[in-house]
Amino acid sequence: MEETLVTVRRGIRTEIFSTGWMAFEFLVALYSGITAGSILLVAFGLDSCLEIIAGGTLIWRLRKEARGASTATIQRAERRSSLIVGTVLVLLALYVVGVSAVNLVTHQTAEASWSGLAIAGASVVLMPLLTLRKRALGRQLHSAALMEDGMCNITCAYMAGTVLVGALLTLLFNWWWADSVAALVLVYFIASEGWEALQTGLGHGEA
Repeated sequence: MEETLVTVRRGIRTEIFSTGWMAFEFLVALYSGITAGSILLVAFGLDSCLEIIAGGTLIWRLRKEARGASTATIQRAERRSSLIVGTVLVLLALYVVGVSAVNLVTHQTAEASWSGLAIAGASVVLMPLLTLRKRALGRQLHSAALMEDGMCNITCAYMAGTVLVGALLTLLFNWWWADSVAALVLVYFIASEGWEALQTGLGHGEA
């Protein structure tokens, strides 16, 4: 019991750090995207905002577990949060498709953003480390939610890599279409994550 409590506290500290980073990532990416006119960075920032919601839910869940809340209570809260996050992710995917299509038609060009490149580069390095940490803790606690949150970090790493590619192509070659095309690539990750969250929230696939 004491060992489980120690692991739960480690999980809480990991989620607090992760959520704090996502808040920083959200602010930098959103500011950089608006300043540079980059739908790619804006989408990256908005996804980080959703990760904050997910992280906050996990912190609440782990604290409930640390205080001895029932499994049923925790599972109900997780399903509600999954429904909210999944719905917003799907709406975000539709937003990215719409804005990217308009930018491609109007030949809208994004400006180079060094701050955007920096935050994406840092996320490419940090996110896989957080994934390994959360999956290890999730296995110890038998928490599918914590392990799935770790997979969200991997999705964030893929998205950060896409941001880097799109921003570098725009910066080095001035390809006006690179930002919008790379943003459309993000739609796959965003929509997949959103659909999975919706299925979890609706209870599909449960025994």
